[in-house]
Amino acid sequence: MMIFSGVIAILEGISAIAKDDVFVRTTNYVFRFNLTSWGWIHLILGIVVLLAGCALFSGALWARAVGVVLAGLSLIANFLWLPYYPFWAIILIALDTFVIYALCRPAHSTAEAGTF
Repeated sequence: MMIFSGVIAILEGISAIAKDDVFVRTTNYVFRFNLTSWGWIHLILGIVVLLAGCALFSGALWARAVGVVLAGLSLIANFLWLPYYPFWAIILIALDTFVIYALCRPAHSTAEAGTF
C-alpha cells in the first residue's frame, strides 16, 4: 500500500507541476502555496515514500520506522492539500492511515498462531 501511495503522490505532484485544470482554485484558505510548490512537495515526498515502501520488503525494523514517519508526513501534506483536490487527498489520507496502522502493529508470525 505504501508503494501505491507513493505512486499516487508522484502522479499528483506531476499533475500539479503541469498546472492541470482539474484542481480547485481557492482564494481564502489558511494554507496558501502556489500549485507548483505543492507539486514539487508531493513529487519529492512520493518518490521517498515509494523508496521506503520498497525498503519494507527487506523486513528491517528501520524500514518500518521510516515508513511510519514518511506516511505521517504524507498524511499531513495531503491534509493541507485538501482545498486543491479533496477527493484525491481523502483517498491518500485513508491510505496513509492504514499504512501507519499496519506498520505499528506487532509482527504476526503464522508459526506462533499454529496455522499454516
